[in-house]
Amino acid sequence: MPDPTLTPTATPGATSPVTVRTPHGPVRGERRATGVRFLGIPYAKAPVGDLRFAAPVAPEPWSDTLDATSYGPTAQRRPFAEVTTIPEPTIPGASTLNLNVFTPAPYPAAQLPVLVWIHGGGFVAGSAASPWYDGSSFNRDGVVLVSIGYRLGIEGFLQLSDAPDNRGVLDWIAALEWVRDSIACFGGDPAKVTVAGQSAGGGAVQTLLATPRAQGLFRAAISVSGAVMEPQDRATAEAVSKLFTARTGVPATAAALRDTTDGELLALQDALGAPGTDRGTLPMLALAPFADGTLVPRPVPEALASGDTGANVPLMAGFTAHEFNAAPYPGSPDDDPAALLATFGLDERRTRIFLDTHAAHADQPAHLWGQAVTDTVFRAPTLAIADARARQQRPTWLYEFRRAATAAGVDGLAYHCADLPFAFDLLDAPGVTAALGENPPQELADAMHAAWVAFVCDLDPGAHWPSYTDDLRETMIWDDRPRVERDPLRPVREVWAVASSLAHAQSPAPAHTGVDA
Repeated sequence: MPDPTLTPTATPGATSPVTVRTPHGPVRGERRATGVRFLGIPYAKAPVGDLRFAAPVAPEPWSDTLDATSYGPTAQRRPFAEVTTIPEPTIPGASTLNLNVFTPAPYPAAQLPVLVWIHGGGFVAGSAASPWYDGSSFNRDGVVLVSIGYRLGIEGFLQLSDAPDNRGVLDWIAALEWVRDSIACFGGDPAKVTVAGQSAGGGAVQTLLATPRAQGLFRAAISVSGAVMEPQDRATAEAVSKLFTARTGVPATAAALRDTTDGELLALQDALGAPGTDRGTLPMLALAPFADGTLVPRPVPEALASGDTGANVPLMAGFTAHEFNAAPYPGSPDDDPAALLATFGLDERRTRIFLDTHAAHADQPAHLWGQAVTDTVFRAPTLAIADARARQQRPTWLYEFRRAATAAGVDGLAYHCADLPFAFDLLDAPGVTAALGENPPQELADAMHAAWVAFVCDLDPGAHWPSYTDDLRETMIWDDRPRVERDPLRPVREVWAVASSLAHAQSPAPAHTGVDA
């Protein structure tokens, strides 16, 4: 039961501002039409000085009321590109380990289900302050939404000999522990937490499912276009660290990096990621969670396939049909499709299946390359997780988002990030029209958002979406006409079941043009 000593000064009929007393101190939020939002609440001390590459440390209590009406600093110091699909503000400041709470009922007796959102950005960018992550529609439907910031790039994920591994993962866990200890003050039920994220955030969800220390901090999970690369072990992380030193001349240690400026650290990060023959077979996401043997005991795909951890946690997972098909093609329009697909590890038989499946684009190597990247990074790995969980009879719901955007540059594609405004029911958010085109269907947003709300509240997206089983493999197709199909992704399984790991190692990373990984 919530601690009665933490009863907030807010009442159901109060007007803004609204103050809530948390275990660390009082915070003042802003009332809106569907609830109250509290922005930039620190869940850990600012990661500066000796804490820059340390495990997150709980913030010191405060007595004066904290103004939580503006978003806090972001770990993102620059976006992926001038214009990204998702509007992702960069906010300066040191206290980047903060979170935002959107609640319809900021008082302990409410005991509402909670959705914790982890943003994407390839583990090197992204922002919890995006208007696409606003919790207003979830609040309208009785769900508390929490969006979190975490350390990115070198600070979060470069393996350092004198610092904890997977510092970004430790940040996610610290934020979830804050939710466990504090969310009742905001009307949430700590026993009814669902963790969710998209792209790198979906990879974060998968990583948390495979992390023993995170178990018990959430009861359900949603992985949206989850990106977890292979290989993802300590040897790979150490190889990245060696390459970092070779390319920059700077030791991969916290001591050497502690006092670098943000600009200097970004320059070092750029040097690590620059093209070169010494890149070898490093993964596309060089700075990302990895199996360190302790916090994350085993590579995430391996752990989830075996059911070692997170097996009984209900999982909703899926992807868009054309995740990275909008990325610029690095080759020539005259490239031979068969030779192109061979670089992804496909033999003649699998190449034939792939080309038959995409016959309408058989003479378009750019489309085929984008689809192969989409399959190897997103669709095949998530499908493998769903298949493994189905064999183990674990509660799983699989989807594919096919609703094509009509915006310039992505017309006809259901591309990366295009599903989020529908899931959040925010079709009027800034940037949505530019990303999706005019008049995206509200009916699809109603259906997707309702399924998410049902899953968060009841651990089941509803009767119209059956769970994914080993015999039927029923999959939700989100399109203008949502429908369930039996095993619609069979060609993906047949083509990539063997070759996906090889493709991860060999396929070039798509250049970034506003598509958030």
